[in-house]
Amino acid sequence: MALRPDKTSCKVSKGLPPRPDAVTFARTILRDDIDKHRQFPASRSPVFYDRGVPDALYMLDATSNLPRAMAVSHVAKYPYNRTGFILPPWEAIYSKDTERDQTFREALDVYAGMKRWYAMWGYALVEVPKTDVERRADFIVNTACQRIRQSPRER
Repeated sequence: MALRPDKTSCKVSKGLPPRPDAVTFARTILRDDIDKHRQFPASRSPVFYDRGVPDALYMLDATSNLPRAMAVSHVAKYPYNRTGFILPPWEAIYSKDTERDQTFREALDVYAGMKRWYAMWGYALVEVPKTDVERRADFIVNTACQRIRQSPRER
């Protein structure tokens, strides 16, 4: 099992201003997510990404900067296991800082949009329960292992 950290999460360390324009940010995320995807081609063991190519495509689509042909091409070229995990916004622990500058309402909107986006491309998202970190991690690992046993040929 491998965990792939999000090397784009610190916008400032990537040379981006604290709040770059949405298109520049999405393109940076897409480039980094493609690089991450290429590091683990069809691994025999589970690889967990904190975000994937479809997330960046959603960001570009939300800004009306994603040609349909590009979306179709990238979804086909950079596949993931058809089961993904999504963590819903959780108001009790939600906070804004220099990296996470969305309001809670904006986070809810993005969450709903991501769910629709992934479903449109044939992914089944499993919502991770709102509980402590250890139980969340256990839920993800146990669910992933169960799904792998059911469908071992998927990436």
